[in-house]
Amino acid sequence: MFSRTENFKQYTKYYPIVSTLIAVNLIVYVLTILPGVGENVLNYGVQSNFLIRSGEWWRVFTAMFLHAGFLHVFFNTFSLYLFGPELERIAGKTRFITIYLVSGIVGNMATYLLYDSNYVSLGASGAVFGIFGAFGALVYYTRRTMPMLRKLILPIIVISVIMTFLQSNVNVYAHLGGLVAGFLLGLVYLHPKRILSWRKQKMAGK
Repeated sequence: MFSRTENFKQYTKYYPIVSTLIAVNLIVYVLTILPGVGENVLNYGVQSNFLIRSGEWWRVFTAMFLHAGFLHVFFNTFSLYLFGPELERIAGKTRFITIYLVSGIVGNMATYLLYDSNYVSLGASGAVFGIFGAFGALVYYTRRTMPMLRKLILPIIVISVIMTFLQSNVNVYAHLGGLVAGFLLGLVYLHPKRILSWRKQKMAGK
């Protein structure tokens, strides 16, 4: 399920939304390390609770595409590369991008509401945790028909949450907020009857 065997051309063709998000994250990261340019990109895009409180609300969105270093962007984009395709395939392009962006925004809003005004953060982790949350909803719906799916996905979610609390300099509320948002959206988007209806519409469209 999470084993990627596609070549580059196949991957970008089959999973255009995931591919675009990975590209955007990497391009923005390159911009942030360019002399002169990078400092401005970070200054105008990071999640700064004080500046958001002053009216700069775009930061709850732009912070999703900024990262603090190579390892930060690597782990987030690798998680997106590994776990995103299956969700894009199951949910469809529009629903997948909705889960990703809304989860990231909810995670950053939780950061704004629950951390103090001096808190500053950045990263796609909240959106990535939204993907995990959506898979959690899928596990809920298939708990009787696909028990192996539960055995595969639940450990990933549990380990990710545990690591959130064990690692230093981690935005806990972004992770948990994204996870909950993804789960709730998954309950709406991934209901078996809804998925069956979408597939019938696709087949009819062909």
